[in-house]
Amino acid sequence: MRSIETREIPHSRFKIKKFMTTILHITQEEKWEDAKLNGRYRGDTLDSEGFIHCSTPTQIIKVANTFFRNQNGLVLLYIDSHKVKAEIRYECVEGDGIFAHIYGALNLDAVFKVLDFEHGEDGLFELPSEI
Repeated sequence: MRSIETREIPHSRFKIKKFMTTILHITQEEKWEDAKLNGRYRGDTLDSEGFIHCSTPTQIIKVANTFFRNQNGLVLLYIDSHKVKAEIRYECVEGDGIFAHIYGALNLDAVFKVLDFEHGEDGLFELPSEI
């Protein structure tokens, strides 16, 4: 049985229950390969924004089609949030819902699956059948 953890959302009056252990992250395959050589993954935004953006399975297609449309060479990282050593904050993004943000480098052993994530002919992404 999964444990349920309640977390405060900073600067919010809401509480959420953390029951899903899988969060997802989209990156370039080349960056993931570099991470495997370096032993940690920092993503594109850890240095510039202070965290790595992640999504739930229900959010990932909207994120992919908004920020990655027509991009090639992407992979989808499946992350077990309970194995992530850095702090994860579930934060409200105005108008878009609550997203997982990893505040530190991602330890590679938290990633349990990596899938090629290619768009269709129209440049849009669809939910992989594995999710």
